[in-house]
Amino acid sequence: MKTIRRRDVLKTAAAMVAGGAAGSAMPAQAQGPVRTPFAVAPTFIPIAGSEQLFPVRRIYCIGRNYAAHAREMGSDPTREPPFFFQKPTDAIQLAPPGETVDHPYPTLTKNYHYEVELVAALAKGGRDIPVERALDLVYAYTVGLDMTRRDLQRAMGDEKKPWEIGKSFDRSAVLGPLQLAAKTGHFTQGAIWLKVNGQVKQSANLNQMIWNVAEQVSNLSKAFELMPGDIVYSGTPENVGPVVKGDVMDGHIDGLPDIRVKVV
Repeated sequence: MKTIRRRDVLKTAAAMVAGGAAGSAMPAQAQGPVRTPFAVAPTFIPIAGSEQLFPVRRIYCIGRNYAAHAREMGSDPTREPPFFFQKPTDAIQLAPPGETVDHPYPTLTKNYHYEVELVAALAKGGRDIPVERALDLVYAYTVGLDMTRRDLQRAMGDEKKPWEIGKSFDRSAVLGPLQLAAKTGHFTQGAIWLKVNGQVKQSANLNQMIWNVAEQVSNLSKAFELMPGDIVYSGTPENVGPVVKGDVMDGHIDGLPDIRVKVV
């Protein structure tokens, strides 16, 4: 696979914005060329085996989607319906297979946690999608890390305030290039694990999800109109925990390329 680095992706994106790329999303009320005081680069994810890039519209994340993780976070998985939050699209940090990517330790936190997850990317959209048709929307998969400033998340939760600051910050959505579902098939089972400095910290099977990918997509489509370009972080197993500068994280899901990140 040709390696596409983040700076190259952003350079391409900026050029597309400046040049008014064909097919780019525009507000319904816009007529003719849009004039702006500056260019804001959209976010793209490389597609394995292709020169094409996947344009990211929204990042959805499901919370507490493995029973043991729900319990360690103080929830009862037998009664809780699925819930979701979002990250900004520019929170994405690319982790190409075979590379160790430097991941800056974020500001404001003293308890920085890893969460390894299966990520699904959508190429179709819709509302009220039945579960049996939900996987028709899924275009590709990859391994991701939902990085979390846990102390900030918990402090805001204790104060009954939104905990966006704990989840939705720069480079908090680490992931690898997308692997086409047409080649990998859909992921309903298989090992998922995360190592820190070579030691296994998280280990589970995708079939332990409370809500599988199809059910997640279906539930999301009841609350939002899903669109091509949406991606879904599908939840993390138990034993989330902290990392510090110098730690190396390896994320794995059977059937997908691993990702490796070093905290700096």
